Amino acid sequence: MLKYVVIVILSLTLFAIPANSQSKTTPVIATGVQKIAAEREAMNNALSTDPHLRLQQEMIARAVAERQSQLRVDTEKLLALTTALKQHVEKSSGNVLSMDVIKTAQEIQKLAKSVQDKMRNAY
Repeated sequence: MLKYVVIVILSLTLFAIPANSQSKTTPVIATGVQKIAAEREAMNNALSTDPHLRLQQEMIARAVAERQSQLRVDTEKLLALTTALKQHVEKSSGNVLSMDVIKTAQEIQKLAKSVQDKMRNAY
């Protein structure tokens, strides 16, 4: 069970490393983002005459925003659970783990799987 906890903590650490390394490529990405934004703006202007397409686009935007906010909430909860688990493991003796620690580790595992599935099924 402890090996799963270590895997979760290491995976969270690995997710944090690429976030820092991506800041170096920001100028290149910024021009690509501007190009995509201009294309979307042109498409939005074309779609503004058709109310059905506009409604469909708004529904998609709401769904994406809802998914993003749910991912944020889940990852914050995952971080809180891993922090609590780390504290419980540090407090416990080396050979005995309480049922709370095991339940927390299982909850972390389920939540991590849920977040992974949501990210995989993004669109």
